[in-house]
Amino acid sequence: MTESALPVFDMHPYLWGNPQTPGELPAAAGELLSALGAVAPPAAVDIADAVLPASTLPAAALDALVAAVGADHVRFDHDARVRHTGGFSTPDLIKLRTGDGSAAPDAVVFPADHDEVLAVLAACSVHHVAVVPFSGGTSVVGGLTAARGGFTGVIALDPRRLDRLVSLDEVSRTAVLQPGLRGVRAEALLDERGYTLGHFPQSYEAATIGGYAAARSAGQSSAGYGRFDEMVETLTLATPRGTLTLGTAPKSGAGPDLRQLVLGSEGAFGVITSVTVRVHPKPVSRIFEGWRFEDFAAGSAAMRALVQDGPLPTVVRLSDEAETSVNLADPTAAGSAGTGGCLMITGYEGTPAQTAVLRAGATELLLAHGAESLGEGPGEKWRTGRYRGPYLRDQLLDVGGLVETLETATYWSNIERLKAAVTEALQASLGANGNQSLVLCHISHVYAAGASLYFTVLTTADPDPVAQWGAAKAAANAAIRSCGATISHHHGVGTDHRDTYAEEIGPLGVGILRAVKAELDPEGIMNPGVLVAPGLVA
Repeated sequence: MTESALPVFDMHPYLWGNPQTPGELPAAAGELLSALGAVAPPAAVDIADAVLPASTLPAAALDALVAAVGADHVRFDHDARVRHTGGFSTPDLIKLRTGDGSAAPDAVVFPADHDEVLAVLAACSVHHVAVVPFSGGTSVVGGLTAARGGFTGVIALDPRRLDRLVSLDEVSRTAVLQPGLRGVRAEALLDERGYTLGHFPQSYEAATIGGYAAARSAGQSSAGYGRFDEMVETLTLATPRGTLTLGTAPKSGAGPDLRQLVLGSEGAFGVITSVTVRVHPKPVSRIFEGWRFEDFAAGSAAMRALVQDGPLPTVVRLSDEAETSVNLADPTAAGSAGTGGCLMITGYEGTPAQTAVLRAGATELLLAHGAESLGEGPGEKWRTGRYRGPYLRDQLLDVGGLVETLETATYWSNIERLKAAVTEALQASLGANGNQSLVLCHISHVYAAGASLYFTVLTTADPDPVAQWGAAKAAANAAIRSCGATISHHHGVGTDHRDTYAEEIGPLGVGILRAVKAELDPEGIMNPGVLVAPGLVA
């Protein structure tokens, strides 16, 4: 099935993915956790039984929201509130699984267009109500829970009614998309016209265009199509102060590029209501294949050669020895390459002529770097199963496992040092109480100067898994900063990375963000506590 043919669905608040096709834990994984001493926690609480706080939204604020969008589009029932509670970080999930809905908004508002978004933000400014922009709800860094202190209430602003492909410019090859449009639906609409966006993150089944932009998303085909922030030509931002429209030409020498202040701002400055993005002719040829390298160093050297010297495949991904042995490309199999080493996946998309040229050039380079061809089998397994990995987390939690991910990026010369430091920090923290842990790593986003590192962690859960992961995450964050790497390549800042991000950009950088927020959001209502610490915005 191609990406444009995937179904559109609403996720369960604490179960990842399509409810019609839940994950199934391989027996070997359950047996491994049992051998490590995992103890199954109490069964997850039904969302209907989650305990939500009483709404604090003043009547006058509710009246103003109804006036802005209509009574049918303001909901404060239990189901709407719990379905807009937090994201998919481990703390978010565990709290909801245990019935803790304390982070629920007081109401959920569904504006239909840019003007209604402006009206909602104006009303919330007047009544001092915090606003959490909430579309796909896939944040894994605590980006969807507002700091309530000092506000009369909190609403979730859901842009799902802004869900159109507004226009397609086939001469410039750009498309205007609205923020509530699911990535799956955007791809289907473009496919009908013969185009693709080419943006396929792990969260593709549920994420939205607005989320892609607000979180500076990176898709699994970033080597060929680029990150989402690189695709954006123009954007429109609704703020409590009014409308900000940015981007008038493909490139400009007129001052700093203010689009970059909005991309990655995670709802802290306003609500993105429209983006113009680059699109590409949909590929008619797709080839995915697997390669084996003796070790991670050899594989990463080959990746560096691909991106620095070319030709660069559309998709290139390298699993380390641990991830290769567990085989996240095919969770039902025991191993990827069969004889150890590291698995690389390469993918080529385009016309038959384009893919043939790319594949031939990349094959020559990889063989020269000592790669062993595994054929198209591993590549196709990865391509068809690439969105299934996160489904296993729910089943692992059910049997007493704790599984989480984190990512970073650095320069090629620092890759090995960073990987070792983060792995050691995670193992030391998670092993403090005698727990054994498995730390997996892969590279899936590459640049001429460097690459990302993406870690997956599996261990047995402590009685307080939220505190357990909090300590491990803090240790990993410290290791990342000690190596001079960025705190996030594509997951974003949220609240989990906020303090470390402040260290990364320094006091003057934080001051710039606070100044922008003070100008666009003087009452500080936009996603308070995310990106910058709560409190005075100026």
